[in-house]
Amino acid sequence: MFSSLWIAKTGLDAQQTEMDVISNNLANASTTGFKSSRANFQDLMYQNEGQPGGQTTEQTQTPSGMLLGTGVKVVGTEKLFTQGAITQTGNSLDVAVQGNGFLQVTMPDGTIAYTRDGSLQEDSTGQLVTSDGYPVTPAITLPTNVNSVTIGTDGTVSVTSNGSTKPTTIGTIQLANFVNPAGLESMGQNLYLETESSGTAQTGQPGVNGMGTLSQGSLESSNTNVVEEMVNMIQAQRTYEMNSKSISAVDDMLSFVIQHT
Repeated sequence: MFSSLWIAKTGLDAQQTEMDVISNNLANASTTGFKSSRANFQDLMYQNEGQPGGQTTEQTQTPSGMLLGTGVKVVGTEKLFTQGAITQTGNSLDVAVQGNGFLQVTMPDGTIAYTRDGSLQEDSTGQLVTSDGYPVTPAITLPTNVNSVTIGTDGTVSVTSNGSTKPTTIGTIQLANFVNPAGLESMGQNLYLETESSGTAQTGQPGVNGMGTLSQGSLESSNTNVVEEMVNMIQAQRTYEMNSKSISAVDDMLSFVIQHT
């Protein structure tokens, strides 16, 4: 049986995965703080039909050998943590991270998750939470009768109450950074979890020790480059078609053999 059929199959599988990654990037082109991914490919093991450098005579060696590849596979998907565009919203509780770092939130089971989505809101107790209600860590609670909220580039949160002109500092939003952000585990809801690959979270004040700064009244858009993704989609589609053509060609060859034997 022609091994080409199975080699082409691995190409179809890999390009299908590539299309899945591209589709997810495009589907999240409007998702706040979303970071696009790319698929990384790797060739499969080779059938050694002739060792390079093998002796052909006592005095001569084969210059290149004969190694037949067995296809391709996707070995991983890598998150690209490039900066997304900053969009002005005018909402005083919206914050965009400019530079490195993630906002920290506490999950219901007590674990800390990380996000670039700074569309914060106030819950029924005045605590700053995400759109899904997960509280920002360290916790910041707005007092009642707040007239205005100011979030500084260094994360300092201050409020001015009704009847007062003097701002009062109520807390500081801290950021977390990782040696290898690409090693974070995406868990949906614009959240990431720490893993062995990402390393331990290094927390600190925005603008200090390499941390990014905060921009109040702004949100970070998805870093998906729609034009680039469309080009990638065309390439994946054409590569898929070429692998499909390989299967058709092998089928024609088998048909020829059957008809002439």
